[in-house]
Amino acid sequence: MGRRAEALAPATEAADLYRRLAEAAPDAYLPNLALSLTNQAKSLSEVGRRAEALAPATEAVDLYRRLAEVAPDAYLPDLAGSLNNQAAFLSGVGRRAEALAPATEAVDIRRRLAEVAPDAYLPDLAGSLNNLAVRLSAVGRRAEALAPATEAVDLYRRLAEAAPDAYLPDLAGSLNNLAVRLSEVGRRAEALAPATEAVDIRRRLAEAAPDAYLPDLAGSLNDLALFLSEVGRRAEALTTATEAVDLYRRLAEAAPDAYLPNLALSLGNQAKSLSEVGRRAEALAPATEAVGLYRRLAEVAPDAYLPDLAGSLNNQAAFLSGVGRRVEALAPATEAVDLYRRLAEAAPDAYLPNLAMSLNNLANVLSEVGRRAEALAPATEAVDLYRRLAEVAPDAYLPDLAMSLNTLANRLSEVGRRAEALAPATEAVTIRRRLAEAAPDAYLPDLAMSLNNLAIRLSEVGRRAEALAPATEAVTIRRRLAEAAPDAYLPDLALSLNNLAIRLSEVGRRAEALAPATEAVQIFTQLAEEFPDRFSSSRDTAAETLRRLSSPEVDDE
Repeated sequence: MGRRAEALAPATEAADLYRRLAEAAPDAYLPNLALSLTNQAKSLSEVGRRAEALAPATEAVDLYRRLAEVAPDAYLPDLAGSLNNQAAFLSGVGRRAEALAPATEAVDIRRRLAEVAPDAYLPDLAGSLNNLAVRLSAVGRRAEALAPATEAVDLYRRLAEAAPDAYLPDLAGSLNNLAVRLSEVGRRAEALAPATEAVDIRRRLAEAAPDAYLPDLAGSLNDLALFLSEVGRRAEALTTATEAVDLYRRLAEAAPDAYLPNLALSLGNQAKSLSEVGRRAEALAPATEAVGLYRRLAEVAPDAYLPDLAGSLNNQAAFLSGVGRRVEALAPATEAVDLYRRLAEAAPDAYLPNLAMSLNNLANVLSEVGRRAEALAPATEAVDLYRRLAEVAPDAYLPDLAMSLNTLANRLSEVGRRAEALAPATEAVTIRRRLAEAAPDAYLPDLAMSLNNLAIRLSEVGRRAEALAPATEAVTIRRRLAEAAPDAYLPDLALSLNNLAIRLSEVGRRAEALAPATEAVQIFTQLAEEFPDRFSSSRDTAAETLRRLSSPEVDDE
């Protein structure tokens, strides 16, 4: 278990042997060759040689297609399976748009098969629907991904009712997938039900057969922790994330080759949960351990684990910065950029998005240590990369472009180029407004953040009266969000209220500024009582704003 590098040699030898046999007797051995090519592709992918995996995966599809043309009853099921695999391998090397065609064809084939023989093919149809949902999400068509994800759950639920021992594991997997898809379209509260049900099912399965199902339980716990965090239930998220770490640690002690990667991933999630409840100093230990694990894994299998190492370095930089160790954060942030740049040079389709994100992070870290002029280069490069990506795949990358434009606006402002900062800040609002009109649940929070940012940028160039409109709109949006999900959005509402108070004060409307300033203090005080490490400084900042507004000698310049 987990000896992926060793698995590649026998898989390759099997493919070579079947190729020789198929050359001599194609009718007898082409099916075996196709199957062995699928196995070889899987082994190549598991050791990180994803680009190389495409050739055998594609050849398997071609072989099964030829076989299915002659004997459809015998080989259409295998063709559908190989198309599913091909879609996964295409997506794995960043060719996400191309992955949609084989994923869709697999669903079409299996739907036809299931209409004729439902007992035999409904499980395969459900599996392909899950796969299609993932592929649609990967190209930004997240709303469309919900239908196949939901249908997969419905199918597996029916199957599990008739044969629970056989299909409860698949139902749990599809529930996890549905939760992810719901979260992606902003329906975060709704995502909790399927995520929780997946945990419940896998916990029962693991109690009966721990060796078989503890890994799946740990995976579902990881996911549930993320969803709990998204709706503001941060303390519960930490408990869940910690249980996932504990399970993976036990599994990794028994089978390190198989489970050290999962342990590293869960440590990253635990660090995030610790940080979100204000225990930022404690978050460093699991974040640093994750980097250490991925570094060891990458030394043995760089193709497989360098991407994960780069991601964990990005996280470590953020946590170091969060506890004020900003100078130390520069090294991992810079290393992450260097790793993703190398990866993107070899496989741009797969890693340019990651490079752009790491450049955005590096710009923020450079800014925090006062190297603001240097921060402009990575911030600008991140915008350029996301703009290129968004031109090709707008559904997938416009949200990231807007995020990077916000960052660039902040960095330009910091070096005194305030007039230039207005353009990216305004573009970010424009993009996010369009996104929020199409998918309000997913993008209204981001629109509110960009409006806050735009108000500040307008104020900085003396356009204080104009700054009031975006500041007010940000409060309006965040108030609605906080009414629906207070745990998740009250902190953002308080920030916007504080910003609005300052903007009102700047145009001489001090009396009106007192109400939002007071409300911001009240919210942050309430939050600081529950999470003092996280919200005490925000409470103090808001209290200072209120004090200045209440003072007769307040200076609005």
